[in-house]
Amino acid sequence: MTNAVRTISIVAVAAMTVVASARAQSAMTDTTTRDFVVDHVHVILHQNTANDVVAANIYLLGGTRQITENTAGIEALMLAASEDGTRKFSKQVLQGIIARTGATITIEPSVDWTTFALRTLRQSFDSSWAVFADRLVAPRLEAADVERARRQMLADALEADADPDNAVQQLAEQLLYANHPYRLNPDGTPTSLQALTASDIRRYHDTQVVQSRLLVVVVGNINVANLERAVRSSLTRLPVGSYTWTPPPLLTPSAERVSLLSRDLPTNYILGYYPGPRAGTPDFTALRVATAVLSGRLFAVVRSQLHLSYAVDAPLLDRAVSAGGLYVTTTDPTTTLNAMANEVQRLQTTLVDPEGLQTLVGQFITDYFLKNETNGDQASFLARTQLYDGDYRDAGQFVQRLREVTPDDVRRVAEQYMHDMHFGFVGDTSKVPPILDSRF
Repeated sequence: MTNAVRTISIVAVAAMTVVASARAQSAMTDTTTRDFVVDHVHVILHQNTANDVVAANIYLLGGTRQITENTAGIEALMLAASEDGTRKFSKQVLQGIIARTGATITIEPSVDWTTFALRTLRQSFDSSWAVFADRLVAPRLEAADVERARRQMLADALEADADPDNAVQQLAEQLLYANHPYRLNPDGTPTSLQALTASDIRRYHDTQVVQSRLLVVVVGNINVANLERAVRSSLTRLPVGSYTWTPPPLLTPSAERVSLLSRDLPTNYILGYYPGPRAGTPDFTALRVATAVLSGRLFAVVRSQLHLSYAVDAPLLDRAVSAGGLYVTTTDPTTTLNAMANEVQRLQTTLVDPEGLQTLVGQFITDYFLKNETNGDQASFLARTQLYDGDYRDAGQFVQRLREVTPDDVRRVAEQYMHDMHFGFVGDTSKVPPILDSRF
């Protein structure tokens, strides 16, 4: 790249960053975002008049802290089975309203919460919300409904087990999250899904689906009165309960450092994790930047210079209690992992160039907000900030916090967190290098 082209690129990135940052700041700090409580249901509304799409997310808080190994997947199974009808809406009526309004309803279990999400148009919000909310409040959960949902979830679970990327992630997470609620799979396992009965799920609904567990975040062209009326007519019919959101405990990883799975594959899948700081802390922001720096260096060295892999990364698990890691697929684990260890060590012992860091942060901000422009993405951003930082208003500080990260912050968090990694290895286990224990 010539100096002229490089200068133009940096200016372009900076200009895009200003636009993205301004958009983010206005979206998260203006007076059109507010929160209120309906009975005991906490609601956050960001009024976005730019389009007629309304994104409504209901978060069932707690995630894997609400389940055991025997009940893993129960919340997702309950919500999936509710598609077959409620005490108010038959399956045919429910599907007819969703088809007529063009709405979509999705379920996304995760370790900190389950997201039950509605996407609809402003003109049909009332009718689509009515069936959406009733699926949570009053599902029939008959045996046939549960069995249909179970078959689909079992097929998904068995397919996931066959995927080497999923397999290596499970190996690494079982070591990282030993004795922690995050070790449980919110999607369920073939064993847990097979054992759950319709009675189990109805009992779970009656005891665990309560107002105090809900956070409702809505982004769209809808007013407070309309949303409050919708929530009051539906979600307040649930029991209040006594749930209070608190962050999960810190991680206590296994003493075992490497977990192996032998498979006949064209390449080897290697993934290692280390415990990170709590989300919403200055260290988490610095580690977010540090992993971005490391990802770029790994790509440049392992893929572009040494041609050892097409897939190499330094992932960051953005959870209430975070974790970072190293990921690669390679036919030459020893050479590849040595190169990766060198880059980790370089990040821990030398300072990144300040100008280059600011350029990278600008690129990161631009990319982040370009990926978070939809109403649904904005709802997720507000929810994460509310739960991880303690106040959705802190979303307006996201860009500034990233820009305040210094080269010394990057070096410090790399040294503090990027060690004692716990690795999963899937492939030719005769090629597992000893450096997994000695250099990481």
